Amino acid sequence: MAGKPRKTAGSKITVVPANKASCMDLQVVFGARGEAAKCQCQRFKTPATTWDREKASGSVGARAERLREQTHCGRHESHATSGLVAYMDGEPVGWCAVELRTAYIRLQKKPLVWADRVEDKADDSVWAVTCLITRAGFRKRGVTYALAGAAVDFAREHGARAIEGYPMITKAGEEITWGELHVGNRKVFASAGFKEVSKPTPRRVVMRINF
Repeated sequence: MAGKPRKTAGSKITVVPANKASCMDLQVVFGARGEAAKCQCQRFKTPATTWDREKASGSVGARAERLREQTHCGRHESHATSGLVAYMDGEPVGWCAVELRTAYIRLQKKPLVWADRVEDKADDSVWAVTCLITRAGFRKRGVTYALAGAAVDFAREHGARAIEGYPMITKAGEEITWGELHVGNRKVFASAGFKEVSKPTPRRVVMRINF
């Protein structure tokens, strides 16, 4: 389950629902600079017109506030949240967005997600992983693998019929921007038990677990 310790390279990674993390810890993971800090995990949850307007303004305040509302960070008693936070030996190091697929309003309009599939987009028994972040200084230490595994457990525990993700296929030495790779890579999802169900482009796949 989420919160189960996972050891890697001599360090213990613990993953908890984001409502059980402090809002300060959450922002430590997102950082103060870079694409993660700018996005605040709102790309798939914000209407395109709002996203463009906020991007033009250069302000991330509204996005950060929505993230706090969505995660219920710091509200341990809450039963709702929109993701998971990873800690390594007590230090906040990672984030995974995981919740009902229907919560991602812009995901519904992504042709690559639905290519070659007959799916009910309104099916709220299907969950989705849309973002995996590892804080700078803690990468390549198994954080995203721990988060992906915890996301599967979290969705199952909350009654999901299935969970899916939309990762990239990466190659050794290939340069990929964070803006592309925030969806995760295929190896991470495969390690958590996801199976490929479609390959809409040479670099992107849809992967899924049916419970």
